Amino acid sequence: MATKENQFFIDSEYLSPEALERKHRLETDPSSRKNHMEYLPGMEQIDSDVRENVMSHMNSYEPDKYTARDVQAALEHETCSIDDFKALLSPAAEPFLERMAQRARLETSKHFGNTVYLFTPLYIANYCENYCVYCGFNCYNHINRMKLTPEQIEHEMKVIADSGMEEILILTGESRAQSDVTYIGEACKLARKYFRMVGLEIYPVNTDEYRYLHECGADYVTVFQETYDADKYESLHLLGHKRVWPYRFDAQERALRGGMRGVAFSALLGLSDFRKDALASALHVYYLQRKYPHAEMSLSCPRLRPIINNDRINPLDVHETQLCQILCAYRIFLPYVGITVSSRESAQFRNGIVKIAATKISAGVSTGIGDHESKYSGKESDSAQGDEQFEIDDSRSLEKMYSDIADEGLQPVLNDYLYV
Repeated sequence: MATKENQFFIDSEYLSPEALERKHRLETDPSSRKNHMEYLPGMEQIDSDVRENVMSHMNSYEPDKYTARDVQAALEHETCSIDDFKALLSPAAEPFLERMAQRARLETSKHFGNTVYLFTPLYIANYCENYCVYCGFNCYNHINRMKLTPEQIEHEMKVIADSGMEEILILTGESRAQSDVTYIGEACKLARKYFRMVGLEIYPVNTDEYRYLHECGADYVTVFQETYDADKYESLHLLGHKRVWPYRFDAQERALRGGMRGVAFSALLGLSDFRKDALASALHVYYLQRKYPHAEMSLSCPRLRPIINNDRINPLDVHETQLCQILCAYRIFLPYVGITVSSRESAQFRNGIVKIAATKISAGVSTGIGDHESKYSGKESDSAQGDEQFEIDDSRSLEKMYSDIADEGLQPVLNDYLYV
């Protein structure tokens, strides 16, 4: 648990009356918030047409205008156009889910064989300077905060590596003050001692900072846009650097310009119209893929999960059938792109979707801080632990996940990239 002295606006238990009043104004008075479309000092602006192309399609998308005939035509086309993809995301496509799954399974088999890649996340800090009303890490949420020391990071990594895992995704809360780029870079250097693939899911940074992190050992960067609906985004992100919508949007392109080998994209389904967010996520990949054809790109498709102390958002329902529709549409539209399904989903759903569209899943997951030894070995840890970002559904270990995948007739893969 962080101390009172270093915790101003990190934990509402210690907020002054003035700070609590500010929190209330942010929630009730939009005029008290900074313009979410204006860059803050130090934020790099890049010249790119990707955002304009994506938003033009999303803003004009009318899912209800598509018919069964449009969906049938999309499934009959050898190559899926943008308009075909829009049809496959529409309500009219729901009765065609079995046909979509068959087509998606064919595309997955053609380009990925029967392989399923495995990785695990490692949260090294949960301090955050953003006020995002749906997130368990938000700066006004009263949770146990923790930042791992280099020694603790290495211990967690060794515990994970000893389980057999070869790919790790390093995550932090979004706080430059508590988790600066140098701190994250040192974590990447440690990860290189234990893992063959190192990913990052951190706050967006500038091109030169991505270049530094790549030099420290990071292979790829994941950024959740959360929602591509800029108006809804404004009402959900009330404070902090994350509030700046366009800076977040361009993060993957800055990462590629900084030398990262791969980038991953996602919206958090349930924050806004999930069909439009799914469309924008895939088109974000589509347009960047054409600008950076050498890069590895992937999509995630998470749904909102319960978080600690949250009573301010009522997520829009996205059912498993609709999630399956989105994943099948992604695979048909972007046959070469990796698709990750996280432990937010049930074991039953993940077991099924890897046979159809998904190519990568997490195993041995913890979204807390400093608790891998207790979760992996069952032994109580003597050190403090930080609270989790959200609840997971599928808590299978790497060994169990590996066995279950193999039992389905698929090939679990821990790593397919070698440095020479």
